[in-house]
Amino acid sequence: MNKAIIGLLGLLGGAALAVGPGCGGAGGPSPSAPACDQTCLDQVAMRALRITLKEVFNGTVQSTAVGAKDFPSYGCFLGGTASVKGNVTSNASVGTTSVDLTYVLDGCHYISVDTDPTQNYDTILTGTVTEHGIIAVQPGNTTVLTIASDAMTFAGTVYSPPIPYQADGVQDAGGPDAAPAGTCPVQLGQDGNQLSGTICGRAAGVAL
Repeated sequence: MNKAIIGLLGLLGGAALAVGPGCGGAGGPSPSAPACDQTCLDQVAMRALRITLKEVFNGTVQSTAVGAKDFPSYGCFLGGTASVKGNVTSNASVGTTSVDLTYVLDGCHYISVDTDPTQNYDTILTGTVTEHGIIAVQPGNTTVLTIASDAMTFAGTVYSPPIPYQADGVQDAGGPDAAPAGTCPVQLGQDGNQLSGTICGRAAGVAL
């Protein structure tokens, strides 16, 4: 078991995901894309965070032996860095991998271009994110994860045509669920290909 190889997250919960230039088709979506409200913007940002974690995972943990992990510095696609620390175990008999990881993103910059306007983003992410749960490696299993951060910062654009997106937790005072100014808590759950939760106290969900 201690020599098992972690060959996972080439597919995310069974759905193929691409990131970087030209992922999903040339030219981007039509300029006639429908309007994108706050929930729509948050959905794209949620996708951007999830896929950024996948890309960092693939560049560090994937295809390494199971056990303790400590990758102090990984260069993100378009700039910034990420670190990954924690533990990964494998249950080869059922085809799942358990993860207990902490990512520290520092200006981690990724871009996705697609003909679907909701899958376009150019985001720079900063913050500490935990990821706990089970990732399905073999067909017939389900990925179940919790992803959380006490204070994330999102910057850049989402959607297409691109819309500026800035989330750093600065919210109107007085609301019982408002986060302290300067923090943007994130609490997400992934069940199969469904991702849902909150960004800066706002609820949203998206199919990956």
